[in-house]
Amino acid sequence: MAKRRKLEAPSVEDMGRIEEEFRRETPPRAISAPIAQVAAEAAEQFQAGTPEMRRDAAQAAAYRMAAGQGRLIKQIALSEIDAASMQRDRTVIDPEALQELEFSIAEHGLRLPIELYELSGSVPGKRFGLLSGYRRLIAQQNLYKRDNDKAFALIKAIVRDPAEMGGALVAMVEENEIRQDLSHFERGRIAAIAAQQGAFASTEAAVAEMFAAASKAKRSKIRSFALIFEELGDVLHFAEGLREKDGLRLAQALRNGNAARLRDALATGQGDDARSEWALIDKALTMPGVIETDPKRGGRPPKKTPAPGWDGGDTLTTTTGVTLRKATDDKGFVIRLSGKSLSDEMVRSVMKSIQGILENPEAG
Repeated sequence: MAKRRKLEAPSVEDMGRIEEEFRRETPPRAISAPIAQVAAEAAEQFQAGTPEMRRDAAQAAAYRMAAGQGRLIKQIALSEIDAASMQRDRTVIDPEALQELEFSIAEHGLRLPIELYELSGSVPGKRFGLLSGYRRLIAQQNLYKRDNDKAFALIKAIVRDPAEMGGALVAMVEENEIRQDLSHFERGRIAAIAAQQGAFASTEAAVAEMFAAASKAKRSKIRSFALIFEELGDVLHFAEGLREKDGLRLAQALRNGNAARLRDALATGQGDDARSEWALIDKALTMPGVIETDPKRGGRPPKKTPAPGWDGGDTLTTTTGVTLRKATDDKGFVIRLSGKSLSDEMVRSVMKSIQGILENPEAG
């Protein structure tokens, strides 16, 4: 007969150890009713509305984002666009190239939209100012005027925020620099105008920011042609035809104090094309007493301060070195002040004096 094995119950210590090992090997599990778990999972996956409503909401959000980023192409009425909302850097349009562009738009439509920015309401009836695409806008305007075709009454456009693009003038210059190279005079002219209109503290600052991608040598040339515009822009009729070397020579002569002599030569009105106009300038530069570049000195010679007093009927230099020059542009008369001693407070004082004269002419 087999001997029975005697079983012994585990001790309290053994039971505690077994329970502890069991807890380590078995992950904890939250105790909840099955229906509660199903409800929680359903709540996490729930989306309000029908699938169509959710799709429409997503598309609306994408549209608002694209509109805010200036990525939407809109149809804008030509009548709502002010092409002259700011000074253009482009001063000459090739008629033959413009006719080719008109033909292309008439045959295939406008392939590349123009760029606009919203106006503040300064011009009645105009909602948008032109940022870039001047030639495209003019070409489509010509087509609409000539054919009276309603298909050309609206133009493809992107409405941008110029502040986010570094300023409207900078954006315009960048667009033209990429698509069609500007002349030396056009670059200098728009930089000088930007400074005169208060967009930049000075012409130097305007050139540095508007042509930031240009080399140091190129920016130096732009400053030279800006000086030509500032000093002779109202008497030069064929400035776009100036060759680079002639323009640099002319700018050097202006820095050396020959502005009055050159203005007198150009005021004769004998130049009827770029060549004859330069002949007048060249003759003035070769007359006795004209100071041009000193070959013994390198770099840019210092600009000499004119002697105090009147220089002709349009330029006055004060004893403090401030020069006042009268000029005219397409908007009326301009009085330009220049000089190292000028300050914001001084200019405000001059403006108040002018205000007193204009409001009480008899007292002046």
